Amino acid sequence: MAIIKIPNARLSFPSLFKKASFDGKEGKYEATLLFPKSDTKTYDRIMKAIESCKTDNKVKVSKDKLFIKDGDDIEYDGYEGMWAIKASNNKRPTVINRDKTPLVEDDEIIYAGCYVNAIVEPWAQNNNYGKRINSNLLGVQFVKDGDSFSDGGKVASEDDFDEIDDDL
Repeated sequence: MAIIKIPNARLSFPSLFKKASFDGKEGKYEATLLFPKSDTKTYDRIMKAIESCKTDNKVKVSKDKLFIKDGDDIEYDGYEGMWAIKASNNKRPTVINRDKTPLVEDDEIIYAGCYVNAIVEPWAQNNNYGKRINSNLLGVQFVKDGDSFSDGGKVASEDDFDEIDDDL
C-alpha cells in the first residue's frame, strides 16, 4: 500500500492519545485532517493512491465511500474550501513534535485547530459492512499553532465570578 504524507494539515477531532468512544463503546485512535483545495499536489497524490488501492484490491467504490470528502459539504467551522480526510487506527499513531521528540497528552501541544504533518495509508474494505476505501492514521507531527476549533478544555477562573456580599 502507498503511504501518503499530508503536509501542514489542520487537525480536527483528534483522538491521538486515547481511543475515541461513542455511546460508551471504545473506538479507534483517529483524526480528521484538513488541507486547502488549492493544494492540488497533495490531492493528486491522494487520488492516485486511492485508485491504486482500488485496482490492487479489485474493488469498485463510489466517491461517497472514500476517506476524502469535500469540506464544503460538511457543516463545521473551518471546513469550507478544504478537503477533509478521516483517518483512524487500532494502534496508537506516532505523535511527535517539530524536533521529532515524542509527545504525550499532558504536553498539551496537539489540539483541534493546530497544524500537523500527517502520514496516512489507504486500505480497501470489502466485507459484510460494505465496500470502501478507508485510511489508517500512522502518525502526526506538530507543525504550528492555529486557532482552536473549540474551547472544550477551558475552565473558569476566579475573575469570571463576582464577590458575594455577606448580606445574602
